[in-house]
Amino acid sequence: MVGMEPARRPGGRSAKVRAAVHEAVLDLLREEDWDDVSLPKVAERSGVHQATLYRRWGTLNDLIDDVVTEQLAQESPVPDTGTLRGDLEAYAVQVADSVAGPLGHLYVRAAMVGSKGPEGATYLIQRGVRVQGMLERAAVRGEHPPTLLELLEVVIAPLYYHAIFFSRPVGHDHARSLVDRLLSLPESAP
Repeated sequence: MVGMEPARRPGGRSAKVRAAVHEAVLDLLREEDWDDVSLPKVAERSGVHQATLYRRWGTLNDLIDDVVTEQLAQESPVPDTGTLRGDLEAYAVQVADSVAGPLGHLYVRAAMVGSKGPEGATYLIQRGVRVQGMLERAAVRGEHPPTLLELLEVVIAPLYYHAIFFSRPVGHDHARSLVDRLLSLPESAP
């Protein structure tokens, strides 16, 4: 019929191409400096033609943004423990572990590169939406959550700061102490 969308197959060729390309990007970033990775190298490593990479992602930064978006969604979903404190502590520990982990440099660099683009990094935007949902769930439960900006400034920014400037992991206790600091802030006026 005219005007009907073709059926998409989950796990079809498109998903296999994406998986191969993502794996190639992650492997290259584990082996090389960010500045040495290129779309031609990704094409060679993944077995996917360069034209496909340019057509689908356009730039290396857009491809890396896609990889980071998927990695974060898989390895650190936004917590739902049933309490604001539990959610914030679990999230702070996840972020601390992510930026200290083997791909931590990828998340930090992607945040820096993506924040300079006209629309920001996709993963930052999507992550912000999910975290806002966590804060809204707390409000529905009758708790008094901080704003997303307060969470970013008091908890997340210091975790990234440690990763960038000190190159050492932040322990779970320190991550939880940042949540204590956040929850001790005076409530914002509505």
